[in-house]
Amino acid sequence: MELLTYFIDLVLHLDKHLLLLTQEYGAWIYLILFLIIFCETGLVVAPFLPGDSLLFVAGALTATGALELQALAGLLMAASFLGDNTNYWIGRYVGPRVFSRTSSRLLNPKHLEETHRFYEKHGGKAVILARFFPIIRTFAPFVAGIGRMDYRRFLPFSLVGGVAWVGSLVLAGYFFGNIPLIKQNLTLVIFGIVAVSLLPGAIGYLRHRR
Repeated sequence: MELLTYFIDLVLHLDKHLLLLTQEYGAWIYLILFLIIFCETGLVVAPFLPGDSLLFVAGALTATGALELQALAGLLMAASFLGDNTNYWIGRYVGPRVFSRTSSRLLNPKHLEETHRFYEKHGGKAVILARFFPIIRTFAPFVAGIGRMDYRRFLPFSLVGGVAWVGSLVLAGYFFGNIPLIKQNLTLVIFGIVAVSLLPGAIGYLRHRR
């Protein structure tokens, strides 16, 4: 319970915690941020890590001089790209073993083939758009790997998606994160970022249910 309370406090007051970490660890903060973004995009078991809000707050800190904008953006784009590709190859390696049971209703080769067809038809768009949706961006490259989406096709979309995701949120933080109104209500802004990210998925789910 203590761990959960700490995690909630970390997410809601991410600006204060990140500033303290920057002051305490100096240049090592870049490695810490790299690992968080890499794990959030590269490990299918880590969708709970703060991605969108972390990028926005880190961008806001670059405007104060606590972090260097070009170094941060380049490093986190690399983390996102490498994480995405790691997740793809984990899915590609694990997929045939997970879906080997023909008797399973959930994990059978027919589902694997359907996934493959989906990514062959919509894969590029799905890989890019998934970057902007929490949880989905963690699973999308894994599923693309399971579906054996052509890696030569996956690669450029993964790169474009990572650059667009990291770049847009870091720059948004850089330009808007220190505006007094936003800075004083950063917790609400973080909730807003998460809500906006989840909204399209929620609408799609409700439309599907209807």
